Amino acid sequence: QVQLVESGGGLVQPGGTLRLACAVSRSIFRIYTMGWYRQAPGKQRELVATITTTGSTNYADSVKGRFTISRDNAKNTVYLQMNGLKPEDTAIYYCTARRGSDDYWGQGTQVTVSS
Repeated sequence: QVQLVESGGGLVQPGGTLRLACAVSRSIFRIYTMGWYRQAPGKQRELVATITTTGSTNYADSVKGRFTISRDNAKNTVYLQMNGLKPEDTAIYYCTARRGSDDYWGQGTQVTVSS
């Protein structure tokens, strides 16, 4: 059974930081591209960042220079370090794993940026 479990969300002030973590089933972690999506109220889901099995990363323009995606293969965990948070970053953040036509999603974790 494949599981992706996010943690680390919460309420922070503008300019603050959070680090999200996603614990992933060992059976898929090393061979899937990992990513983070987010969905804000009234908006479609948008891709935030991805990281391949070899460590290559991509970011949405809106988060470049502020967010960093990484993976720890020993812990089967993918992270999203979020610095300089803005109110516009408020959303539910979802961890994803994808390989070809196979796609798995976590349950999501809420990030709220507000004063």
